[in-house]
Amino acid sequence: MTSFTQNRLFWPVAALVLLVVANTIKNPGFLGVRLQDGNLFGATINILRNGAPLLLVALGMTLVIATRGIDLSVGAVVAISGAVACSFIASSPDPTSVTTVLVAVGIALTLSFVLGVWNGFLVSVLGIQPIIATLVLMTAGRGIAMLITNGQITTVNSPPFKTIGSGFFLGLPVAILIAGGVFALVAVLTRRTALGMLIESVGINPAASRLAGVKARNIVWTVYAVAALFAGLAGLMISSNVMAADANNAGLFIELDAILAVVIGGTSLAGGKFSLSGTLVGVFVIQTLTLTVTMLGISPSVTPLFKAIVVIAVCLMQAPVVRKKLAARRRRKASEAGTDSTSARTEVAA
Repeated sequence: MTSFTQNRLFWPVAALVLLVVANTIKNPGFLGVRLQDGNLFGATINILRNGAPLLLVALGMTLVIATRGIDLSVGAVVAISGAVACSFIASSPDPTSVTTVLVAVGIALTLSFVLGVWNGFLVSVLGIQPIIATLVLMTAGRGIAMLITNGQITTVNSPPFKTIGSGFFLGLPVAILIAGGVFALVAVLTRRTALGMLIESVGINPAASRLAGVKARNIVWTVYAVAALFAGLAGLMISSNVMAADANNAGLFIELDAILAVVIGGTSLAGGKFSLSGTLVGVFVIQTLTLTVTMLGISPSVTPLFKAIVVIAVCLMQAPVVRKKLAARRRRKASEAGTDSTSARTEVAA
């Protein structure tokens, strides 16, 4: 039991279970899933579907943070990706064409990847601090999205495009399938190949990694490009879900939620070892908390306060100082219990 509670995922999972229990008490049918018109619906399905864009962004953020970096521009990339796709579809002769949607998706993802390459260039080649390098695109990105949409909310009417964010396949939301597929791909590449070890080595000690023959610059460059690519895919999900591109609000503060999810999952901001499963749990905690606030009838504007409380509580329980004190307390109790047992046996023998 002691080793189980010392696991980094124990407290995030405990927080998630507590939220689920609270929702179940408030609404006994919270965990229920119903089949309607061949598709699955329910609160848990909503959590998974609405959390899909955040999971994509958080996966990229996990890899970036593992290399001692940070990417504050992912929210802006989300807005740019949605703006590019919706503007292209809206201006096309046939917005309902699958070909038109595929071209729009390709352009949006390509641009997102290029923006990630730019971030990686500033960080890995020019040596600019990650928080400053990505702050540039974070500041300018929404302005770029506004230029693309001419300062207006661009709406589209395209069933194929709508499928990305709110469509179903084999009864499951397409967004869940896309996010799950990306998660599985990243997990395989980082845990079944040497890529994950290389990323962690760069985060632990970049200088030693270079001396060992690891191309640290290429690793850092790659993770920023991948993070932006995932953010672009998340932007397509968000814009297709509402069938509109809102340069001001699309992906607003999603970079902060992604960082919170990574931290809740136990990945250190100092770089090095990372946990994809921890990030997944962190996303579920944030998304379940958001739904909980809504179900309790609390104003959504108060949600950041509850997020802060949960993050502080989980991070405190994960802090090395707190973990050492709890471990020392358990050892002291075990020692006292052993002393009492010895005394009892001595008295019986006498």
